[in-house]
Amino acid sequence: MKTARVPFALLGLTLFAVGLSAEEGMWMPQQISEMGAKLKALGFQGDPKAFGDLTGQPMGAVVSLGGCTASFVSPDGLIVTNHHCVAGALQYNSTPTRNLLKDGFLAKTRKEELSNGPGSRVWVTTSVADATSAIAGNIDPRTTDRARYGLIERRIKERVAACEKGGQRCNVASFFGGLKYFEIAQMEIKDVRLVYAPADGIGVFGGETDNWRWPRQTGDWGFVRAYVGKDGTPAPFSMDNVPYQPKHWLKVAQAGEEPGDLVFVAGYPGRTQRHQTYEQVKETADWAMPRSIRLAQEQLAILEQVSKQDKAIAIKVAGRILGLNNGLTNTKGELEGLVKGGSLAQKEAQEKELEAWIAADPARQEKYGDVLPALRTLQAEIQKTRERNSAMALLTGSSSYLSAAESLYRLSVERPKADVDRDQGFQERDWPRIRDGQERLQRTIDAKVDRATLTWALGIAAALPEGQRIPAVDQAAGLRLGMSKADADLAIGAYLDGLYAGTKLADRDFRLSLIGKSTTELLATKDSFMLLAAAMAPLADANREAAKVRGGTLERLMPRYMEALLAKSGGLVAPDANGTLRVTYGQVKGVDARDGLYYKPQTTLRGILEKNTGEGDFDAPKVQLDAIKALHAGKRSPFVDASLGDVPVNFLSTVDTTGGNSGSPTLNAKGELVGLLFDGTYESVASNFVFNVATTRSIHVDARYMLWNMAEVDGAVNLLREMSIPGYEQEVSAPSRSSAKPVAAR
Repeated sequence: MKTARVPFALLGLTLFAVGLSAEEGMWMPQQISEMGAKLKALGFQGDPKAFGDLTGQPMGAVVSLGGCTASFVSPDGLIVTNHHCVAGALQYNSTPTRNLLKDGFLAKTRKEELSNGPGSRVWVTTSVADATSAIAGNIDPRTTDRARYGLIERRIKERVAACEKGGQRCNVASFFGGLKYFEIAQMEIKDVRLVYAPADGIGVFGGETDNWRWPRQTGDWGFVRAYVGKDGTPAPFSMDNVPYQPKHWLKVAQAGEEPGDLVFVAGYPGRTQRHQTYEQVKETADWAMPRSIRLAQEQLAILEQVSKQDKAIAIKVAGRILGLNNGLTNTKGELEGLVKGGSLAQKEAQEKELEAWIAADPARQEKYGDVLPALRTLQAEIQKTRERNSAMALLTGSSSYLSAAESLYRLSVERPKADVDRDQGFQERDWPRIRDGQERLQRTIDAKVDRATLTWALGIAAALPEGQRIPAVDQAAGLRLGMSKADADLAIGAYLDGLYAGTKLADRDFRLSLIGKSTTELLATKDSFMLLAAAMAPLADANREAAKVRGGTLERLMPRYMEALLAKSGGLVAPDANGTLRVTYGQVKGVDARDGLYYKPQTTLRGILEKNTGEGDFDAPKVQLDAIKALHAGKRSPFVDASLGDVPVNFLSTVDTTGGNSGSPTLNAKGELVGLLFDGTYESVASNFVFNVATTRSIHVDARYMLWNMAEVDGAVNLLREMSIPGYEQEVSAPSRSSAKPVAAR
């Protein structure tokens, strides 16, 4: 499939690469060609234009897993990513007697590879095309904000539908607040299988203690494989499917990186907010982040308590606990960086400079003068009902039962409409995903857990102030304004007794039978959660309608806001991350993290021995500890770094990354894989809002540590051979693990 080359004239960003630090910027692949001189000075040995060819090397090997990035590393569809990116597959295949989350997994043959579960996908980006004029062009300036939103939404749906006639998965992404739109086409592989992940004592070594911290010694890698039908096209899971044959895959480098070396990261970063207004960021720092921290802490306490004595429940909630902990630490770091680190003050100063620049010229004042005041007004309007709207989202998010009911109810409302009129997420293209979600839910849904978290969420709804109540919930649970906590707790308990007694949504077959039914048929089941979802629907609908009006307002204002930013800076503004394929580059480099503390750029196996306690977050498998001791006693290994005198474990670099980059391949100056991006430092996380070139660092697992473990600890020689690692072309005996925590094999 042909890759669309996007000239910089179309972007209106011809000065993009001039004078801006290489470390800042999650660049569209097409933009890298403009940075050839800078890259050559840093030691790049290839053609920068290669990054713009999404079907060539190396970009054709980089894929998305949806929330994580990964890359092909063999001609038989073998994919490497982070351990935490395959945790869902480990959880899906775990039982109390076979806990893959704890013990790891290794398939020695293709037949032993396990399905990742319903909904697992691999997306391969095949083309990017400018769609700005088709989406945002020729809109009458007198159009109302609601009509503007509807027109743009319809144009996007029509564009996507036309693109998907070729059998690919497409979306239209907004860049620079709607100043530019690009159509992204992807091949969607639907059969994904778990191949290998080390035990948790390697894959999550350091746990929450070391999360977002340095120094790290975390073996954050895992392998899956993409399968397709015998005709080579994507197909649902079937034992008749065959490994996908990618046109491109990454070579794993024999020589690793040294301090000062150039590295690239290619991946799918989630979201950054560097172009939000000061008022938006301030609201995040003053209200959203403190609330998020408090709610995460409360949920974690509930989940840890309810799962403490039940192994089956512990497996069901493991992923949820991991996500909450990760988000909690991240949010704490962001808040600290915004407030104590001065990023919020820096944002305020930048906005004042922009306002002064606009006011200094009558033409600029005429063109942009109303934008920031209008955005502030809009932000103030959003804040009026933030407590109620957040509580509504929390209710659904806290309960798998209510979330399932809401999804099924909304699907029943949307299905009778013409496809172009259905809300995004409920169009015909989305129906298989909805079904997959209901299938996969069976591995995590639990009435005991659900009741505990929904009780907590209802308690928050019960305390809402006047003017922000949720009438349907008040009526259903018997709650009222001014009710004492004790009385509210009694009312909630009595209500939940009936709510859980009156539902069958925990039953997989019943849940799946509701997909495709009409609203009338759903209500006729008299399922208690379905009736609650229906009662909450009018307010949810009103909220969505209000959001569409605000969306139209933003689509009118944000392009002009971004135009002003671009014009003021001479075009030197990088696009915010938005989930699309990006490339960033920098150097392996340590950092003066704070007063008196310098972070060296690399860690080694010695750090594992120093940190290991045999319990909690620092419980390395005995077989690994023995292998480290054997290496240090003189056993030879091709993965030892001569300058370090040890196997390198993790390293720091100056590349600009964020969530979604997890699992992204780290490439050297030749385009070879030398590591996997998996985290950032605590001092870096506020860079999502304001980038600090001096302190921001990303954390990578060194490929040599991964290969050493595969050879000396887990006996994954079959995969070393498949990746054509020199010295492992022939079958060799796996190391003995008689006294180790075993990597489970089917």
